Amino acid sequence: MNDKRYETVNHTADLMIRAYGNDLETSFSNAAFALFDLLADLSNVEPKERFCFEIEGSDPEQLLVDFLSELLYLFDTELVLLKEFNLKYDGEVLRVEAKGEHIDKSKHRMKQAIKAVSYHAIDVHPETKGYIQVLFDA
Repeated sequence: MNDKRYETVNHTADLMIRAYGNDLETSFSNAAFALFDLLADLSNVEPKERFCFEIEGSDPEQLLVDFLSELLYLFDTELVLLKEFNLKYDGEVLRVEAKGEHIDKSKHRMKQAIKAVSYHAIDVHPETKGYIQVLFDA
């Protein structure tokens, strides 16, 4: 088992990550952590607030894009940084509980902007490969 949660993968223009995990919940959770870790320094983020939502779907690629897009939407509209993710997937519904806090510019250091989650080069086979791969439009 790989001890890393994620790694960045060389890509010409945007940000590609490989998130590790042998199941959908673990790999998706690590992809979510990667998204926020690329957006901001998470070392000062406290899991004080809870955000819950559900994503429906059975196609893993669509589910991943919808999940990460919802998190990016929360970041953009609620101005939150999330760092803990508890996911449950029953084959039809992904239930998400994420914890973090609202952005405080005196406390949190932002890193880079991410505009969207892309389908380009997406790879969602955690059970066979031990990771998923996704591209963020930066």
